[in-house]
Amino acid sequence: MVANALHTGGNDGTADVVFDQALIERYGGRGPRYTSYPTALQFSGAVNAAAYEQHARLSNRRPQPLSLYVHIPFCQSLCYYCGCNKIVTRNQARVDRYLELLHREIELQSGLFDRSRKTRQLHFGGGTPTYLGIGQLALLMEALDDAFRFEPVGQREFSIEVDPRSIEHGSMRHLAELGFNRISLGIQDFDPDVQRAVNREQTRDDIHALVNDARSHGIESISFDLIYGLPLQSVARFDATLDTVIGMRPDRLAVYNYAHLPERFKGQRMIRDTDIPSPQTRLEILHHTIDRLMDAGYQYVGMDHFALPDDELVMARYDGSLQRNFQGYSTHGNCDLIGLGASAISSIGELYAQNEVTTAGYEASLESGRLPVVRGIVVDADDRRRADVIQTLMCFDRLSFDDFERRHAVDFGRYFETELECLAPLARDGLVEIDDAGISITPSGRLLLRSIAMVFDRHLVRQSDERRFSKAI
Repeated sequence: MVANALHTGGNDGTADVVFDQALIERYGGRGPRYTSYPTALQFSGAVNAAAYEQHARLSNRRPQPLSLYVHIPFCQSLCYYCGCNKIVTRNQARVDRYLELLHREIELQSGLFDRSRKTRQLHFGGGTPTYLGIGQLALLMEALDDAFRFEPVGQREFSIEVDPRSIEHGSMRHLAELGFNRISLGIQDFDPDVQRAVNREQTRDDIHALVNDARSHGIESISFDLIYGLPLQSVARFDATLDTVIGMRPDRLAVYNYAHLPERFKGQRMIRDTDIPSPQTRLEILHHTIDRLMDAGYQYVGMDHFALPDDELVMARYDGSLQRNFQGYSTHGNCDLIGLGASAISSIGELYAQNEVTTAGYEASLESGRLPVVRGIVVDADDRRRADVIQTLMCFDRLSFDDFERRHAVDFGRYFETELECLAPLARDGLVEIDDAGISITPSGRLLLRSIAMVFDRHLVRQSDERRFSKAI
């Protein structure tokens, strides 16, 4: 049995987290990550391109800044663990065709939003955005700036996911010149045997050189993605990875639990079931990771995210501007999000909308002159209230009844009477505290935010296939 551990993310004690194995085993089952509420499982074909255009134009009546997400689905090789929407290809003609369509979508989208609304946030995700050459990225950035108008340097956050294996020599300088001030590196694990087992080999020396190059060219924030539960991992092996990670001192870390679903993701069939760590070993790796990162000065932001005390994620947690969106924890929660590219999701006012998932469907829509939006949901007043509860608890570990009631003009206790009854067992087990003022997540509950949030999800009871979700821990 792994012993409990108390850690403090800062001298003020505001980011404590307790690893309680008994509670994790009881409540650490499968559930949504709540990067949106309602989740994408509730999206339907009732939302189409016409509905999207209507909501986009209506959003200009209460103009918010814009946030852009650009999906680049291409990869040069298959990482066996990956569950993302991706295309493994070396066919440059296929890539060129996709970029042509992406430029066409940018033009169509830009016509819906007032020119006065500037872009404050931009994220390139994948797939592998750095599959594209610097020239292709430069043309995309020019098209986006012409279409949507970027905020001045210093008032914006522009980030890109980087595969260290695909980045061109000298690219960090070029990325900085294009305006990117944040990069996210897909590390997963530094152990060579683990890397071979998942078909993602990259050396620590190459990554260290890449990190140094990024910092020398003014990249303000560097994030690493790690995964625990991959084949051949052990506490000792992952500890060596953590030694390397802490030595490189990234500003942020996302530490994800590997979800082995070979029936859904064909690439995962290349991983031998016998090589996957046991549930007990996974817990030990997670526990040890929390120990190491927090002893090294990182604060636990929530869910899978850690950051240094002076990082904007940590500051946003304390100043009330932290949010969750389709990229996880983020800042600038007051933006309308425009998703560009196949499978990209937009959030405009009361609307969530998703593009065609396949490149064939994406192409067919744009060839016909219409936006590739094919599904989504218009949230109602109840959805907004529940989304507020879930987001507030997941971002700030505390919900004030008075503040909520001022925002929504309802009595919290009456409106959520059933949910408070369902929350009572979690309170008895020490995950939450409920008093007359509100709901607080305890240090023992911080690792189980998903399980707490699920209490307020009115759609969840209709979902019988829990295998569609990853495990919380």
